[in-house]
Formats: sequence, structure tokens, C-alpha cells
Amino acid sequence: MRASSLVPVGRRSAVALLLASAAGALAFLWPLVVGAGSPLAQATLAPVVLGGVLGAVLLLLHLVLADGGLDVKAVALLGLLSAVGAVLRPLSAGTAGIELVFIVIILGARVLGPGFGFALGSTTLFTSALLTGGVGPWLPYQMLAASWVGLGAGLLPGRDRWRGAREVVLLVGYGTVAAFGYGLVMNMAFWPFQLGGGTGLSFVAGDAVADNLRRFVLYDLATSLGWDLGRAVTTATGLLLLGAPVLSALRRTGTTAHFAPARSTSTPAVG
Repeated sequence: MRASSLVPVGRRSAVALLLASAAGALAFLWPLVVGAGSPLAQATLAPVVLGGVLGAVLLLLHLVLADGGLDVKAVALLGLLSAVGAVLRPLSAGTAGIELVFIVIILGARVLGPGFGFALGSTTLFTSALLTGGVGPWLPYQMLAASWVGLGAGLLPGRDRWRGAREVVLLVGYGTVAAFGYGLVMNMAFWPFQLGGGTGLSFVAGDAVADNLRRFVLYDLATSLGWDLGRAVTTATGLLLLGAPVLSALRRTGTTAHFAPARSTSTPAVG
């Protein structure tokens, strides 16, 4: 992470980001390693347990970020962008995979850095769920997956040097990949509970990793390709049309606001 982020990530926050992502990866990938007799193989238990773990991890991470990396002005901007994304999501989701929320997350993370992007992804999905009544054991998975989208956008190269068409093309390409990636990891989270056994696409607890992966890929292609394609096209089109002016506006806002850590510490910034 570059030290020139408008909202820098301290070393402690960077470690928290890594630990949260590692915990999240385990929560998403457990079907590939769980044994046949494990309690997690039960359809009613795993989403609740793992969702609770992810929720606790995300809460801890946000506390760490707020403790050293976000001042009042950065928190206000985080709230504003989260609100915009939360309003866009129910207006766009539900028809052929059309999804506008990732445009806000990617553009905000591009300008303000990976730590801000991670926080923006999860707060946007959380706020949207409160607005639409979509709170459930699936919410922490959605929050973490969206946070990864923001984190990746903040880590893209050339944030200080690339401007204009070159930067927009980079974000369009990233947004396309991220849209498919979001759908892929969300499918992995709930694939074990959505089909009964014997379909050829079903999760089999304790089976070989390669066999479960093959069934998952077939399941993903059969059930979600159209939705993921709609999300990718919507995200790419929005970034292409709105990328340049929104990036410019966010950079002016960040420069004018002079973001600074909430508390002055000797911990060096790495993001």
C-alpha cells in the first residue's frame, strides 16, 4: 500500500485487514475442507456460526480502522458514500443482476485507499440491508465480499500517477473481474445448502477437493452466470460513464478536507 493514500492505513490496521481477510477466506472456503461428520456440514448450523464469526471480525476491524486511520471528516465522507451506495442498491438490484453499488465502492476506494475501500464495502452493504430488511446470516458474507472489492480497488497500481482514460480503463477492467468474483464467492458461501444430494452439482461433505470444486464450478455456471454478467456489464458501464468526473470530485474533496488520522501516533502509515 502506498503511503500517499488520502486515508492512510497504519501498520496495526494493515495487520487487522490481513487477519480479517484470512478469517473470511476460511469462512467462504470451508466446504472444500470440512469432513463428513463435522457439525459445519449441517445446513442449519454453518451459516449462523460462520456469519457470527465474520460479523465479529468485521466489527473488530472497523474499530481498529476508526482508532487510527479515519478522522471525523473521513468518517463523514464514508457515511455519505455508504448512504449513496445503500440507496442505489435497492433501486438497481433484482433485475438480471443489474447492480450499481460497486461503482461507488470502487471509485471511493480508488481515491481514498484500500483501508477506506474495505470499510466502505462493508458499511454500504450493512446500511443497504437495514434499509431493505435484508439482515440475516448471509449479511456478513455480503459485507466481507464487498469489502474485498473495495480493498482490491484501493490496491490497484497508479493511484498517484494515472489519470484520464488510462485510469478509467483500469477501473472498468477491475470492476468487471470484481463483479464476477463477488458472485463466485457468494455462491461458495451458500452452495452447500441450496441443493439436495445427488444432483451432480451438490456439495458432498468430506469428498475430494477437486471433485467438490468441479461440482461448484458447474453449479456456478448453471445458476449464476447470467446474474454475474449483468452485474459486470452494469459496473463496467457505470465506471466508464461516471469514472472520470466522480474521481475528480472525490480527489478535490480529499485534498480540500486534508484528511488526517484520528489520533496522532508514531505508527507509520503503509496504505
